[in-house]
Amino acid sequence: MRPPPPLAPAAWQSPAWARCLRRYLVQLPGRLRPSAPLCGRASELSGRLSAMRGLLCSPLPVLLFLLQPWETLSQFAGPRCRTGPLDLVFVIDSSRSVRPFEFETMRQFLVGLLRGLDVGPNATRVGVIQYSSQVQSVFPLGAFSRREDMERAIRALVPLAQGTMTGLAIQYAMNVAFSVAEGARPPEARVPRIAVIVTDGRPQDRVAEVAARARARGIEIYAVGVQRADVGSLRAMASPPLDEHVFLVESFNLIQEFGQQFQGRLCGKDLCAEGGHGCQHQCVSTPGTFRCACNPGYQLAEDSKSCLAIDHCGFGNHSCQHECVNTFGGPRCHCREGHDLLPDGRSCQARDLCNGVDHGCEFQCVSEGLSYRCLCPEGQQLQADGKSCNRCREGHVDLVLLVDGSKSVRPQNFELVKRFVNQIVDFLDVSPEGTRVGLVQFSSRVRTEFPLGRYGTAAEVKQAVLAVEYMERGTMTGLALRHMVEHSFSEAQGARPRALNVPRVGLVFTDGRSQDDISVWARRAKEEGIVMYAVGVGKAVEEELRQIASEPAELHVSYSPDFGTMTHLLENLRGSICPEEGIGAGTELRSLCECESLVEFQGRTLGALEKLTQSLAQLTARLEDLENQLATQK
Repeated sequence: MRPPPPLAPAAWQSPAWARCLRRYLVQLPGRLRPSAPLCGRASELSGRLSAMRGLLCSPLPVLLFLLQPWETLSQFAGPRCRTGPLDLVFVIDSSRSVRPFEFETMRQFLVGLLRGLDVGPNATRVGVIQYSSQVQSVFPLGAFSRREDMERAIRALVPLAQGTMTGLAIQYAMNVAFSVAEGARPPEARVPRIAVIVTDGRPQDRVAEVAARARARGIEIYAVGVQRADVGSLRAMASPPLDEHVFLVESFNLIQEFGQQFQGRLCGKDLCAEGGHGCQHQCVSTPGTFRCACNPGYQLAEDSKSCLAIDHCGFGNHSCQHECVNTFGGPRCHCREGHDLLPDGRSCQARDLCNGVDHGCEFQCVSEGLSYRCLCPEGQQLQADGKSCNRCREGHVDLVLLVDGSKSVRPQNFELVKRFVNQIVDFLDVSPEGTRVGLVQFSSRVRTEFPLGRYGTAAEVKQAVLAVEYMERGTMTGLALRHMVEHSFSEAQGARPRALNVPRVGLVFTDGRSQDDISVWARRAKEEGIVMYAVGVGKAVEEELRQIASEPAELHVSYSPDFGTMTHLLENLRGSICPEEGIGAGTELRSLCECESLVEFQGRTLGALEKLTQSLAQLTARLEDLENQLATQK
């Protein structure tokens, strides 16, 4: 029943208008359903009726003012409470079962509740969604910071008037309304998230599971049922304790009862600050209550206060190859001693001590669990120090190393290259009469670091190698080959005369494609009698390595995928560069006509035979050792 329409001053005293007013006054007690006790209602109703009885004697403006009860009833008295930061979302049922005047009451309820909250970006953020068979965002949490803007949006709200898909609305609130993109504070800010669901009927979809997921994400849910609402559904949606989160009112006119209690909870005390909460680790305040929380790596016990360490490893799904260790941040895989954890965080690999320590092995280092051992090449024996090998002292070689110092190598890898060069020097008999070593670095230009004739001992050569400074810039391999052919093997640079028949060996070390042509000077080097070796690393081009190297390429080309694993190339290089013992490429065995005397020729021949005898004796000893091992195994 609507109140009598306003009339002109001359007509308001007519009998017809008076009858309309009386019908309105008779129905007024049923429309005013306040939340006070019965005696309070009677007192308030008596006051209202007394006021209405005086309307016939009152001027028309006063009458019209008193006949507008909706706004005044929906406001909550008292000062605006100041709470901590809150993210508050109202989920409003606007299905067809909600009558227009009931929806209007709910609208005024929202406006009145807003006026009792401390709204602001750093205080309470408010969002409103309505639902029926679909969900509609009225305004998200981050849309408005002024109460006036929120009220304007609520007053413009048009009900959807369809079904009642409450579960769909909770899903939307959880995934969308409380997202950071919609204006919610991030979880690490620990700002309480509160959803108030107002409905008047039974949901047409499932609510228990989606509400449980929302609560698990930290959303505190209040379920407010009006008139025909299903109590079981309200209890399935609400947060515990249910007696504080479930409200059932007889009509939309009485929804303000919930508003008063809800506002009282928001204005409640900080129970964590008062102490006595009993939480072992952390106490988290929420409006009117608190909850206990645990530090990372712990979970809340059944008493909801104590914290227990989480045994992540005990779940059996850690996938660790060796050992699983519990940490505050979760399970971590750990490898046994002598092994390193791989990048996947689960697998373990035996530690390569040879690359991690200065092992000092002259030829090759082999990792074995927690230690390592040194090896010598075929035909040579490990010396008493466990690191040195029989040197190829009969070898007379002029060796020039061409080292790539381009920008792509990088400083840390250039240091590995220098270390690799010194390992080559270790297995050479460096002396003026034996092996002479020269070093050339190239990038966009070529620089002789030291020529063949400068240093007479391995120690001097190694010290000079360590002092080489990285050039950077481009990769002019062809220019470096030309420099080697025209200058490095000249007698002025320390190379021995060709008449002495001393082998000339060039070793090119590079990690990428040359920026100039290499074909001409690679061919010239081999035509000049220089035995060429090519060592490639990383992005080195196989075609260029083969073009640089002497034939057969399989014996003169070496490759390593990265700088950290170059040491495996040493065995091949040693067997190639170091001349074979006995009569062969490395022995200065000249024809009788070239010898100064028969005595010299005889001495050289006897020396070569003696070395062959020693090699045969070593081979015989190894065969006997193998026979003994086989006999032991049987």
